[in-house]
Amino acid sequence: MIHLYRLLFLPLFLVALPRYLGRMFRRGGYREMMRGRFGLGKDLGPAKAGVKRVWVHAVSVGELQAIMPIVEALCRRMDRQVVLTVTTSTAYSLARQKLGGTCLDIRPFPLDFLPFSRAAWRRIRPDLCILMEGELWPEHIHQARRRKVPVLLANARLSDRSWKRYRNLMPLARPMLFRNISLILAGNRQDAERFGRLGIENVRYAGQLKCDMPVEPRLSTEERAKLREKLFPGLPTEALIMLGSSTWPGEEAFLVELLGRLRQSVQDIRLLLVPRHAERRDSVAKLLDASALQWHWRSRGGEPKHGTLVHLADTTGELRLLTQAADFALIGKSLPPHKEGQSPIEAAALGVPSVLGPGMSNFRDVATGLAQAGAALRASDSTDAARLLTLLATDAEQRNDMGGKAAEWFASQRGARELTLKAIEELLEADIADIS
Repeated sequence: MIHLYRLLFLPLFLVALPRYLGRMFRRGGYREMMRGRFGLGKDLGPAKAGVKRVWVHAVSVGELQAIMPIVEALCRRMDRQVVLTVTTSTAYSLARQKLGGTCLDIRPFPLDFLPFSRAAWRRIRPDLCILMEGELWPEHIHQARRRKVPVLLANARLSDRSWKRYRNLMPLARPMLFRNISLILAGNRQDAERFGRLGIENVRYAGQLKCDMPVEPRLSTEERAKLREKLFPGLPTEALIMLGSSTWPGEEAFLVELLGRLRQSVQDIRLLLVPRHAERRDSVAKLLDASALQWHWRSRGGEPKHGTLVHLADTTGELRLLTQAADFALIGKSLPPHKEGQSPIEAAALGVPSVLGPGMSNFRDVATGLAQAGAALRASDSTDAARLLTLLATDAEQRNDMGGKAAEWFASQRGARELTLKAIEELLEADIADIS
């Protein structure tokens, strides 16, 4: 089956290569990323006797932040080494900043094609391979199988789209992917059940790793007030800040239009926009220019002017910091036509009440749990989302109540880190024949 994948991959790779290279140029870090993506880099040699080497792959910033406590815990042990790979240049930069002195090596993940994947495996030589969430790479998994290296899928999830696809293609997916995965740790109970319904037996429920990650920096009341003033100079104490958290196309326009309406009924409200992809900054800037609202472009430097109504935070790695300036938030990628949803966990951890659109398939259990706990409001469509955001803008008591419940919900979800570390040790000590 892997031979069929290779035959299909080659023409797709050649067609997609120009687009891929263009995206790398736009996101930056081109020179550093290229060698790793083609499987090149330092040959690490075999691990010393008694030392086990773990290859952890986290695609982007979100996955990296979730797995970081696991990486740090493994690296604290003298008999463990971690090689960390990432896909995006932003995750690569963050990984080097946070874990550069901790991991044995940090490098880009190789493209999932035979020569690149094989070259990387020959240089890294792990004893265990960890993949995150829904990232299943057939060639990567095949190389692990050839070398009898166990594969762990951590914080695993099945989006509605993936669930339908695997149900229809399971005769292909089972031998190519799932048969070669040693253990799946599901991030929620529904996905654990879905994996089981696909006929996969090596599945456990572990919970959300993102609920175990440290929430830093956590600002004091005084620091939060200074941040709000820095984002919007001259901001009155009673003014509100509405956050667009990891927004996608269409959601910025929705929030800008809503801001205009809210400013007619709410004494003073501002909008903090944090788009999911920083390279979309130009299209968002055009939208803001057309709105006639005074706005500030964070990445272009300088201080915002007094009277700024919209702050475009087109930077990377600041969402947790900026979320603490907000009074309430809309979670991005959740309004039609988007269906997957971005993570609402950071907002909950920081006690910020949020509105979730109908599309939250990537965080289904999290969204349901937050709504049931009274920590978030679920909207049925964009019109309903506008109504719920207006409700939060005009009801301070509800905002405070929801913020407290959000923090309580987050505290109650912790524990996935310990279960994941336990599973890692089991796989490192077991023979692959015992768990495959």
